[in-house]
Amino acid sequence: MYPANVPDGATLHQNLSGRPASARAGMERSESEKTIMNTRRATTNRGLAGFLWPFLGALLCAAFLTHPSVAQPGNSRGQAPPASSAGPDGSGIADEKEAAKNEIKVVPGTILPVRLNSSLSSSKSKANEVISARIMQDVPLAGGAKIPEGSQVLGYVVEVDAGKGGSPARISLRFDKVRTARQTIPITTNLRAIAGFMEILSAQTPPIGAGESDVYRWLDTVQVGGDVVYGDGGIVTKGDDGSHVVGKSVGGGGVLGEVSAKEGTQCRGPLYGNNSPQALWVFSSDACGTYGLAHLEISHAGRSEPVGLIVFGSDAKELTIHSGTGMLLRVTVQ
Repeated sequence: MYPANVPDGATLHQNLSGRPASARAGMERSESEKTIMNTRRATTNRGLAGFLWPFLGALLCAAFLTHPSVAQPGNSRGQAPPASSAGPDGSGIADEKEAAKNEIKVVPGTILPVRLNSSLSSSKSKANEVISARIMQDVPLAGGAKIPEGSQVLGYVVEVDAGKGGSPARISLRFDKVRTARQTIPITTNLRAIAGFMEILSAQTPPIGAGESDVYRWLDTVQVGGDVVYGDGGIVTKGDDGSHVVGKSVGGGGVLGEVSAKEGTQCRGPLYGNNSPQALWVFSSDACGTYGLAHLEISHAGRSEPVGLIVFGSDAKELTIHSGTGMLLRVTVQ
């Protein structure tokens, strides 16, 4: 049984067949238009898919082939150019020339003013221990180059004798490298002069205090060894002869001057044809030997065989060279 309000099949057929012809025709046209629209939409979608899929496939293939990890050995896009190869504008060659220009060469006869970075002791230092010292002012070189202030001179302890059994304490060492921010240069050095911290401080302090109208950096100072510096940027003269100019202050506590021999010592003047003004820091042009270091002697300066070996001795129980000690090293030939 059907519900009372639902017509049976015969009644439904009668109702439909009883509609006007125009209504039936409208329904048929509507169904036909829907079929046409669906057909057009399907055709359009197939056309877009037929165009887009090959295009996307080509993009993916190109991306895959140009990726460095899958590029063929002969494919220049997947290979980085050699570091030294020149670009279209010759930039590679220019970089090599610039690097060569920046390389410095430390010629024999060059003076290196340094300050020891750490202490040396006959009771604590060991053979092969690395030692370092700081360059205390710009060191001028040939061609306008320089070793910048703050660069390091490196070396090592060769031998330590603690001085037991009544023998004198000894420390031997070598300084064999200069290290700048750009390069490390092998060198052989000997020792010209060495001064304790208090001697260095005294050389940097004017012996006469500044007055009310004085500018402190313009006051005179006395170098280790006796030369007189007439203020920042002023001339430098021999301590016993004010008319004998031996150099010039370059500011910041540095001095440029020509080294000279010291009578009665083995310290010599210019060597190896290197007559250029040298960086002397707080030392005199003829400074030679030890200053302000009681019980310390230079047993071997490294000028003669074995060249470059610097040996310190002491008549005390222990030999100590404190951090902050200043030295004048001279580059020599091996």
